Amino acid sequence: MSMIENMRLNRYGIWTFDFEDQPAALIRDSVQELEELGWPAVWIPESEGREALTHAGFLLSATERLTVVNGIAQIWSREPRWTRGAALLLADAYPDRHLLGLGFGAGKPGAKPLQAMNAYLDALDIDKNVNPAPRAPARRLLAAYGPKMLELARDRSAGAHTYHVTPEHTAQAREILGAGPFLGVEHAVLFETDPAKARMIARAHLHRYLTSEYNVAKFRRLGYTEADVDGGRGSDRLVDDLVFWGDLETITAKLAGHLDAGADHVGIQVIGVEPGASAMPHWRRLAEALLPA
Repeated sequence: MSMIENMRLNRYGIWTFDFEDQPAALIRDSVQELEELGWPAVWIPESEGREALTHAGFLLSATERLTVVNGIAQIWSREPRWTRGAALLLADAYPDRHLLGLGFGAGKPGAKPLQAMNAYLDALDIDKNVNPAPRAPARRLLAAYGPKMLELARDRSAGAHTYHVTPEHTAQAREILGAGPFLGVEHAVLFETDPAKARMIARAHLHRYLTSEYNVAKFRRLGYTEADVDGGRGSDRLVDDLVFWGDLETITAKLAGHLDAGADHVGIQVIGVEPGASAMPHWRRLAEALLPA
């Protein structure tokens, strides 16, 4: 499998929304403990108000070795020239520790994802910037689900970032990307062994994705039916495939399925944590099970 040259990503990392609603002091303590536990990478979204690149810079400044991945920085949040300038600065200040994940995100009315991303990358690549060249390359990934966006990620970035997918999708993505590009896969996990309770929590988490046009199209391509989507509720089959729930052994065995299918790295998103609380107890357990001693 491929890895991005000189970047410390390894097989597993943490993907989290938690830092969106926590104070800076708690975030700093958390990310420093993640580094001490041996986690090589933290993936952060741009969803609830944290601006992607200042957020990444803060996490990088609070740690010494951790790789920070934007998963994703939305292309509508800033003009290409400012994205490029920020990425160059982070690459210079923290060599080989920042990976810029770009995505269509929530989108813009009337915009077509592939066309919009191509235009954004064109602007990034032709922008003339007076900033000095960084000590290490500024690297980027593209959020990609469908075949054409995966091809774009293959051709115009270091690889792809996928979200809420199955190992079957991971195998398809690897086939499209080929052996060279990086493939980072997010997967949600829930430490709950009661099926009814686990599916209730998972459905609450998945609802917005099961009512999103592009996500539903992704699920349909994977063979799920309208009955599986179930108007945003999700069948047991679909819910169980998108959220791995159960005990530690069950969860870690299922996560390995993405690596077996061709992923280079799995970003683990722990769900079921109350807003403002920390998933650290679960991150500690996962570290003991998944990370090298």
